[in-house]
Amino acid sequence: MPAVDARVVGPPVKRRRAPIPVKIVIAGGFGVGKTTTVGAISEIAPLTTEAEMTTASIGVDDLHPDSTKTTTTVAMDFGCVTIDGSLKLYLFGTPGQSRFGFMWDDLTRGALGALVVVDSARLDECHFAIDYFERADLPFVVAVNAFDGQLTHDLNAVRWALAVGDHVPVVRFDARQRLSVRDALLVLLDRALDRALRERGGM
Repeated sequence: MPAVDARVVGPPVKRRRAPIPVKIVIAGGFGVGKTTTVGAISEIAPLTTEAEMTTASIGVDDLHPDSTKTTTTVAMDFGCVTIDGSLKLYLFGTPGQSRFGFMWDDLTRGALGALVVVDSARLDECHFAIDYFERADLPFVVAVNAFDGQLTHDLNAVRWALAVGDHVPVVRFDARQRLSVRDALLVLLDRALDRALRERGGM
């Protein structure tokens, strides 16, 4: 066989390692900005299961008086984003109404952690999500959505009202801004990684 000229073949091609897939849950009460959060950062057109709100939802899915929301998530939202080329986050947004709570177990199965989106003007609607992830023993971050750039209560007041421990980060973010959502997700990843390292060290 003729000798192969290395100058023609060239050096071996170094293949890039595929990013590690990570499942993240975007949770919270009704109308707090979960769908907006997923849509703001997803690098693909997000999958949504939005349905028009009808008069049948009056008294069941009540929003705050100034809301212009006309649709609601009835199953889940889905999007994905690659972080630093090494992690690919698959984002699963939960429905906010308590009557769809039976779906949360399936949506959170296998998740690394959760971003709990909170409206500081309606803190009473956020306890369900906080309690759920505390019972599930899943790392989570409380992300307080700054509607119109404003918070009704500061972060310390939110932490106190939700009875969230000091080990749980409480951050301010804007669900409409990609970089703001990214920063909140990075806080969640840091928390999940820190917990994983501590648990591994305790083995």
